[in-house]
Amino acid sequence: MNASASPRARSASRPIPLKIRFRPSVKRIRDYEAPEEGREGKLRLDFNENTTGCSPAVLQALQTVTAEQLAMYPEYENSVRRLAAYFGVWPSEMLLTNGVDDALRLLMEVFIGPGDAVLIPEPTFSMYRFFSQVAGARIISVRYDEAMKFPLVGTLRALRRSPNILFLANPNNPTGTLLDEDSLTRILDSAPRTLVLVDEAYFEFSGLTVLPWIRQTPNLIVSRTFSKAAGLAALRIGALFARSDVISAMRRAFTPYPVNSLALTAAEAAVNDEKFLRAYAQEVLESRSQLVRGLEQLGVHVFPSAANFVLADFGPGGTRLVKRLAQRGILVRDRALAFGRDGFVRITAGTVPQTQSLLQAIKEEW
Repeated sequence: MNASASPRARSASRPIPLKIRFRPSVKRIRDYEAPEEGREGKLRLDFNENTTGCSPAVLQALQTVTAEQLAMYPEYENSVRRLAAYFGVWPSEMLLTNGVDDALRLLMEVFIGPGDAVLIPEPTFSMYRFFSQVAGARIISVRYDEAMKFPLVGTLRALRRSPNILFLANPNNPTGTLLDEDSLTRILDSAPRTLVLVDEAYFEFSGLTVLPWIRQTPNLIVSRTFSKAAGLAALRIGALFARSDVISAMRRAFTPYPVNSLALTAAEAAVNDEKFLRAYAQEVLESRSQLVRGLEQLGVHVFPSAANFVLADFGPGGTRLVKRLAQRGILVRDRALAFGRDGFVRITAGTVPQTQSLLQAIKEEW
């Protein structure tokens, strides 16, 4: 060994005890099941993405970005004004975020302290629980029943405890359940001291929104994403909508440049091509109908869905089917862990030909 090597270099082969301290809440977090690498070129029916790609107008817009623009910090005013007009809100009622995940983190930082309570109807989007655990929140959980019906009575009962936040994915992921306006009204009226986040990630497929309610409902926040119908998952852009005073409070705690310029350019191009968005959504709805019929003809139980996916119960052997499909380059999402037993599989509805290919593969492998 080189005699002049530093003590740090000489001790590199020996484990160094870790003395820094982590927050106790972090140690209890279970890793998020992110998509595996190497999905490009496969039939991606596992994470509810757009299965054909974004509008060609988005790619054209990105090609106009200059070297000078990339060298500058993002400028938001014009983009925010145009996007707000698309969503039918004032710019002061919208906050762009680096994907909805970033929006959830911001909600925790603004509204939750250690020990504060959050209410989560489960199973649902796992990042609600993830960020709640990171923040050290106390989680109150109510469960969907075996028919995947929303636990309305249990939710209303839990709201009497005035949790700080209630998370509602509408439609819900992974069940596909859609709450109607009457149920949403009952929840909001029962929770004057609870912030209610209505996550409308799949609005383009359900057609139901409470976004126009934000001005009359001070405890309501709505989130949207460009990762699903618009096909911009790689660019990570989402938005929060609420009354101006609520958005103003959140903006004070937010970073000055949360969304990059390429994402802004792509988002504007995406919403300007409404014909593409409508056509893709319509294709998915037809595909979803064919997927449900095909699975039911095979004897598979499928739960009603208002999103761009369905939850199916294949019974024993569901996990094995997921693996066999993956070997054929068809990716679907095993949800056995979320429900506590084998069989539950979430399947994204892509195009009609993609659904036909999937159904044929299931017939051969199941």
